[in-house]
Amino acid sequence: MFSKRLFDTDDEFDAFPASVSTLSFDFTPVKADNLMSVMTPNIKRSLFPDEDEDSGLGMEDHVTCTPGLQKSTKRQHEDDDNYRCSKRPKVCTDIKAVVTKLEENDDFIADGSRLQTLPTVTGKHSDLKSITPQTLAGVINGDYDDVINDYKIIDCRYPYEFEGGHIRGAENMYLHETILTLLRQPTKDKQIVIFHCEFSSERGPKMLRFLRSKDRELNKENYPSLNFPEIYLLDGGYKAFFNEQPVLCDPVSYRPMLHSDHSEDLRHFRVKSKSWTAGEKRRYARKAMRF
Repeated sequence: MFSKRLFDTDDEFDAFPASVSTLSFDFTPVKADNLMSVMTPNIKRSLFPDEDEDSGLGMEDHVTCTPGLQKSTKRQHEDDDNYRCSKRPKVCTDIKAVVTKLEENDDFIADGSRLQTLPTVTGKHSDLKSITPQTLAGVINGDYDDVINDYKIIDCRYPYEFEGGHIRGAENMYLHETILTLLRQPTKDKQIVIFHCEFSSERGPKMLRFLRSKDRELNKENYPSLNFPEIYLLDGGYKAFFNEQPVLCDPVSYRPMLHSDHSEDLRHFRVKSKSWTAGEKRRYARKAMRF
């Protein structure tokens, strides 16, 4: 009985089982050149699998297959591994970079993709970007058409106020559910939204923050992306705009919220606007009780 190890120098095969790496012969050893001639068909198949067989031994040099097939498969596995390894760190790095950018420079829009389009002023609400009536007039008159593709003016006053005079092109949205419809509308690149109420003290800022909150919630899996990353508050509200730019109001009039002829309307719309908030609180309370 004679035992001969086929591969003495290749480290890659040192771990092979004895049944594969050692062959037993019951006859006189033959020269290496004639080794193939004395191998049985089973031994040949074990060491040199056909195209449709995978021995699992990693012997690429001895496997006859479609050119490039095995190499491309191996590359694919390597690419997949590289993808899994680099994907998350890259995203995390981007998020950290955006957060740092927003912290260091307040002139970026909320997704950190570019600088804000309009000049801002320090208003009553330090967490919001405020613009002057003059700047809004410039937007309406087309002074920023080279840097803005579209704009929306959201008037958060009650309907009787809106009907008594509003900024040209403004939309009346005083209910939370109406604000939510904005997130169902198609968005455009370089689109801005401008909120206001009578003085931009309460209703306008509240609705602006509500939209931003729901926008973040909608895009939480894709932070810091937003449907509306560039939002402004009109400093001084409709009252200030009317005083400075009456020709851009339709009709050229101003009806205050506390108008004596609309006390009933005021009560009605206050209840209507607060009913949504109360409903939301009840829904959140029910959700909390389930946990």
